[in-house]
Amino acid sequence: MKLLGPIHDPVFTGRTYTRIDTFLLKYIKDERDLPFVYLTIRISLILIPLSILLFMPFVTGAVWWLVAALHFFVSTFVFKGPFGLMLHCTSHRPFFKPEYGWMNNYLPWVLAPFFGHTPETYYSHHIGMHHPENNLEDDESSTMTFKRDSFRSFLAYFGQFFVRGVHDLLAYLRVKKRSKLARRALIGEITFGVVCLILLFVNWPATVLVFLLPLFVYRLIAMLGNWTQHAFVDSEDPGNAYKNSITCINVKYNKKCWNDGYHISHHVRPAMHWTEHPTFFQKTLDKYAQNQAIIFDGLDFLQVFYLLMNKRYKTLAQHMVNVNNAFSSEEEAIAVLRRRTERIQVGEPDLQVAIS
Repeated sequence: MKLLGPIHDPVFTGRTYTRIDTFLLKYIKDERDLPFVYLTIRISLILIPLSILLFMPFVTGAVWWLVAALHFFVSTFVFKGPFGLMLHCTSHRPFFKPEYGWMNNYLPWVLAPFFGHTPETYYSHHIGMHHPENNLEDDESSTMTFKRDSFRSFLAYFGQFFVRGVHDLLAYLRVKKRSKLARRALIGEITFGVVCLILLFVNWPATVLVFLLPLFVYRLIAMLGNWTQHAFVDSEDPGNAYKNSITCINVKYNKKCWNDGYHISHHVRPAMHWTEHPTFFQKTLDKYAQNQAIIFDGLDFLQVFYLLMNKRYKTLAQHMVNVNNAFSSEEEAIAVLRRRTERIQVGEPDLQVAIS
């Protein structure tokens, strides 16, 4: 186990703005989100032209495959993570000022489909369901009823979401009388489907590469992320964010994806700006210790997932931060990790899910 050392994750630091910066700042609500503007511009000027090029009839043969390979690399390994978490941050905190509110549609309706996001479904799912339900029983993406160190269980979890996810989301929103969100999600899902259907007749290989493959990849990564973020859940207090989420500090992922590793504090204060998490984390360490919160130093979510699927609890424990000696030993930490990955029974006995 580790003692808490210096935090190297990004925080906001003031700087002198260029004239271009000053011009762009007139449109956004928070100066700390200026990097989002430049990311949006880069995606618009690189990924969209590459996507259009794949649909052009004069791009064929080896040239098409070269552009396709470049597109896949840029989309998947350069922009997908930063874009997805930018969309996440701007779902919680509106990007543009009220007088330019229409510009808030650019990310979910124009850019998001190129990363496999059907318009509006992310917002409806994440803001309309996941945070209100906090990974508990009514959360359609809850991990509680699954054995969370089992790859077989993860495949069942992902399969359930991929096949029934939108249906279950719409059903949930209607039951909760959030009809506006349900309507937005349904319109976004149908629009994406219709556009893809039309484009399949125009150029099916390009449609698969530009829209359909990213749809599969995004939903897989999204569920892998949610699974890992909520892999360690205390069955005695599953609604406690300190006991149903994890925090990953001092990782490159936090620099690339806007401090997404701070998932505990995100559930504690969902609207907190991404640059504030490292400071808030250090100010509230006592809460983490009191709840034996799971904090990993030097491991990101993908690494945690890999170690968990291989049941390498000792390695996980070696990367855990032992705040205020919350764990008396590495053995106790491993025991807590194992206990918090056990399947949690919910609902009536005849309705309980049993996947192992």
